[in-house]
Amino acid sequence: MTADPADDTRTRILRAALDLFAEHGYQRTSLRQIAERLRLTKAAILYHFPAKEHLLAALVEPLLADLERLLDAAQEQPTEQARWTVLEGWVDVILAHRRPLGMLYHDIALVGRGDTYHRLITIAMRANDIIAGPDAGRRERVRAVQAVAACSDPIVFFTDVSDEVLRADMLDGVRRLLTAPTADAAGPPEADPAGAAVRPTDPAAAALAHESRPDAAPGGGAVAGRRRPGRPRVLGREQVEAARRMHAAGTHSVDAIAATLGVSRATVYRHLDGQ
Repeated sequence: MTADPADDTRTRILRAALDLFAEHGYQRTSLRQIAERLRLTKAAILYHFPAKEHLLAALVEPLLADLERLLDAAQEQPTEQARWTVLEGWVDVILAHRRPLGMLYHDIALVGRGDTYHRLITIAMRANDIIAGPDAGRRERVRAVQAVAACSDPIVFFTDVSDEVLRADMLDGVRRLLTAPTADAAGPPEADPAGAAVRPTDPAAAALAHESRPDAAPGGGAVAGRRRPGRPRVLGREQVEAARRMHAAGTHSVDAIAATLGVSRATVYRHLDGQ
């Protein structure tokens, strides 16, 4: 069976449009440029796609359709199975559509096409509901939104990482997110000598923070009656490595790193600037 010439032309137009949108952006790419790349007339492009926004919708359609099929299948499953069906399937679908997704992230033109945009929002809300589970509270719903982002955003920012490696990293990250204890479950945060409430998530950093506090007793508490002197102006090598690790992981702000290690913000900035 031979391919329909019209379908073949349509496929070529979509491929050329995606290439040009990726190179120049949606707004800066004209139908005439697409036609010239294919050695077609602008009228030939308009025959298949009456407006440029129809090209964009057609490029996004396979991604949206695959996500909708994934959610339809997950909704027939028990809660926990459905949650991981969505998360793993979401990563696989997004990876399969890396190029169109990258184009959408870097060009907000999709917002201008109402029906496609609202369909995308509906898909995201359905995914959030399945991941959060029935009767979810605010924190569960917040984590569900974070989980979807964790299964999407890295694909755009790590374009040089292979599908296999990125898939493993993304799923590892989202598992850590959803299995981490909530703030209430983990207990109240520790009080830092500087007055900031912090809970170091890096055990090594917690140990280093204790060692760096001049008023720390050998058993882990503060020495009674001892006035805490000024913060140290320098960090040891291991403390510097811990600070840089926390900063690179994005788990701590500079304020939190300073509070964790018992130093000033200026000290932290000085060591981070020296990377």
